[in-house]
Amino acid sequence: MDILIVMCMGILVGRLFRSGRIKKVNELLSLACTFVLIFAMGGTLGQRENFVREFLSLGGASFLFFAFPTFFSIVFVYILTRNFMGRKKYETRWKKEK
Repeated sequence: MDILIVMCMGILVGRLFRSGRIKKVNELLSLACTFVLIFAMGGTLGQRENFVREFLSLGGASFLFFAFPTFFSIVFVYILTRNFMGRKKYETRWKKEK
């Protein structure tokens, strides 16, 4: 919930203050907060005893979450393209021949 409040405050500040100088300060502040967040996440992960084992299993799960949707999306688009795009080519040729 705290994250949502901070994000909404950031949206409000970005909406209200659009001058160049404030925008530059906001960009630097966002970059600094991003670095702090990444550092804190790394510190939290480094404190875990079984980090390497957890990291490898997480990597495998992440790969599966990437591979299955990608594969099935490609197959789905191929089937749709073959069915619908192929008909247009055939219909165009058939109309020209008449």
